[in-house]
Amino acid sequence: MKNTFLNFILVCSLILISAPFARGKYDYTGNTEEKRISVVVIDPGHGGKDFGASVGNAKEKDIVLDLALRLGNSIRAKYPEIKVIYTRTKDVFIPLYKRADIANKNKADLFISIHVNGTDKTSVQGTETFVLGQHRSKENLEVAKKENSVILLEDDYNTKYEGFDPNSPESYIMFELVQDEYLEQSVMFASAIQNQFRQYAKRIDRSVKQAGFLVLRQTAMPSVLVEVGFISHPNERRYMVSEKGKAALSASIFNAFADYKTKIENKSSFSVHTETGSLKSTSTTANSGLISSSETKTEESVKSSSLFFSVQIAASSKKMETTPSNFKGEKNIFRVDAKDISRYYSGKFQTLHGAENEKKRIQGKFPESFVVAFENNELISVKKALEKM
Repeated sequence: MKNTFLNFILVCSLILISAPFARGKYDYTGNTEEKRISVVVIDPGHGGKDFGASVGNAKEKDIVLDLALRLGNSIRAKYPEIKVIYTRTKDVFIPLYKRADIANKNKADLFISIHVNGTDKTSVQGTETFVLGQHRSKENLEVAKKENSVILLEDDYNTKYEGFDPNSPESYIMFELVQDEYLEQSVMFASAIQNQFRQYAKRIDRSVKQAGFLVLRQTAMPSVLVEVGFISHPNERRYMVSEKGKAALSASIFNAFADYKTKIENKSSFSVHTETGSLKSTSTTANSGLISSSETKTEESVKSSSLFFSVQIAASSKKMETTPSNFKGEKNIFRVDAKDISRYYSGKFQTLHGAENEKKRIQGKFPESFVVAFENNELISVKKALEKM
């Protein structure tokens, strides 16, 4: 058994090492076309013989199926061009690995797994959204153990999951190896969900968290696991089974999806299009001073090197002058115009470290900022830029 589990961890490591070389739909390089979210897989947790968390007649499997169908209908109504796929549409048991297979085989752009929380403490309430990763607290581990324990209902689960024991903390060591290439997108969507739960549904926000969920580990796209509330809390349970509650919770996830869709499609990278064919900044600052002396190269050397890093702070279909008054007092903004959209960046840096420091500095003003790389006036992936240095 021990050797089998060690082999399981080794296989996971090899998959993670090779993942960066298997480019997916979200490889933001200058050579890709604009990305559009075209396939969404919605996963109502549990089902059939697996009730999930339950109190009296209130069952997790029923609540999340209702929410999933509402969410899918909303997406189809607003975005008829998007293909919505469910892992289940009725009360049936679906093994965890098959849920991930459905998403992977359909080449989904997004995977949304919906669940209901439960605990022995009836005073605990609120919503939380998880992304894949190593748990940072015992509480997060307990949530993962609860959701992963469904494999115990599967036939021959010991072979299918190669010795993984959902109730053993040692089994979760493998999640320390996880370097999810879709983590940034997953966190972006998870944050949008929590914002909507807090602002639209007026729920208690327990924040975005990381934990080792098997269903997320096996998906090859941005993925989240949403816990819409605690069935163990009397008031929250009544809310989740009410028409008002189900409408507000499903609408919150849909609003977050719409927000995420806009942001992720605006972040798709293009070749830089300007009249002169070269990168053009509308900033009038002659010497930004953004590259520190410790980096040993000046702004002019960056311009001549053809490869540099920057921080994207915004994207808009409307062209704006890069004056400080338009960008919260920032003086080193430049704009790059592409088809139907203009993107705005702060600074040009010879090193990734310099760009990351700029991102930290400016995120208070522009929370959705992220680091990008340019070569020969085209956006390329940061990974590719580092390989060229």
